[in-house]
Amino acid sequence: MTLTARQIGKARLDVIVTDITTLRVDAIVNAANSSLLGGGGVDGAIHRAAGPELLAECRTLHGCKTGDAKITKGYRLLPAKHVIHAVGPVWNGGTQNEDTLLASCYRRGIELCHANRLGSVAFPAISTGVYHFPPDRAAGIAVKAVVDALAAAPDLTQVTFCCFSAPSGELHQKVLDTFGSPCA
Repeated sequence: MTLTARQIGKARLDVIVTDITTLRVDAIVNAANSSLLGGGGVDGAIHRAAGPELLAECRTLHGCKTGDAKITKGYRLLPAKHVIHAVGPVWNGGTQNEDTLLASCYRRGIELCHANRLGSVAFPAISTGVYHFPPDRAAGIAVKAVVDALAAAPDLTQVTFCCFSAPSGELHQKVLDTFGSPCA
């Protein structure tokens, strides 16, 4: 798979397939559950890598609604100084406002980057694991929501879609290739 970064305004957007906990970004986004107290998949991996301090801080947040996001410190995830916990929707056949809620996760992530003056962020493929959101549909929503939100976050210069598998990466890249211009 050949991946091509795209330039959208001041921001460089790219797609990679790797472990999100290893990335050198200001914030990584956690595909969290509404309790924010850890779980499986990306959520569990982030909590394990960040250490028990992350769970302790998450307890003070008293959960998060679906479609929203909250920010914490990154603790042992250094150099990622922050974790943005985004609660994606469970797929129910598309009849429960799932598309809107998923897009909101990405917009809220960008808003939190702006509010905290962060320059770089990495998003996983929210809701495509145990929440069963169709991966192709999710990729389109994710990329479009991020591109649309970038104008309101001028400090954000790097957005990475960090996928857990090559097929997921290919879906995100296919959508990303329809936006902006290729980076040199």
